[in-house]
Amino acid sequence: MNSVQKETIKLYAKQLRVPTFNNYDKVIRHLSADDGYEQFLIELMKQELAERSVTGQKRRIKAAKFPSMKTLDEFDMTRLENVSESTVRQLASCDFIKQRQNIVMIGNPGSGKTHMSIALGMNACEAGYRVKFYTAVNLAAELAEAVQMNRLSKLEKSLSKIDLLIIDELSYLTFNRYQSEMLFQIISERSERASVIITTNLEFSEWTQLFENEMMLAALIDRVTFRSFVLNMNCNSSYRIDSTMNND
Repeated sequence: MNSVQKETIKLYAKQLRVPTFNNYDKVIRHLSADDGYEQFLIELMKQELAERSVTGQKRRIKAAKFPSMKTLDEFDMTRLENVSESTVRQLASCDFIKQRQNIVMIGNPGSGKTHMSIALGMNACEAGYRVKFYTAVNLAAELAEAVQMNRLSKLEKSLSKIDLLIIDELSYLTFNRYQSEMLFQIISERSERASVIITTNLEFSEWTQLFENEMMLAALIDRVTFRSFVLNMNCNSSYRIDSTMNND
């Protein structure tokens, strides 16, 4: 093949947005003498599809805005005193997203809730789902800012396209009535339409510390727990402290 042909292939590959076609020489080297043009084309397309899959995964992970990268392989399953490993593996399959179910993780600080929520979110990105990670405080703040900037409908539309919304650390701070109503609206709109993961260190009976309107709170809990996995993540020691000590 002469240089003009090589440059022509590069040009067409760029215009057609199939960059892996430029690696046709590697495909040729892996073919046997009995393989024909059809097998060459199949291998070339398989290579392009694999590359697009990896690129898509990276793009979805970046768009999710995880605070850090965590995987289930890094999580010590033996720490889970009240959740079976089989349940975690079931959730890792992402079937709960396909079934539009939710996950609520309740446990003391340092129990690994955030790690597991990120890991499940990473799995979802790799499986082709769109994911978004927020702390509850940041989500409430972004919603309030969107109202002030007259772009709430745009934000709500963006969130409605997310397959898995992760709301981390629903704890610590009390939301005012306006923030409570906005969070309620976002979660309610996802009911039976798309999945949510919520992590919190408060039992449901203690959520009154976060939301002023008890009637709204009751409706919120009803929606969050309907067809959901409620995981008791409480453990006797801090995951963060143990991990730090083990790394020393």
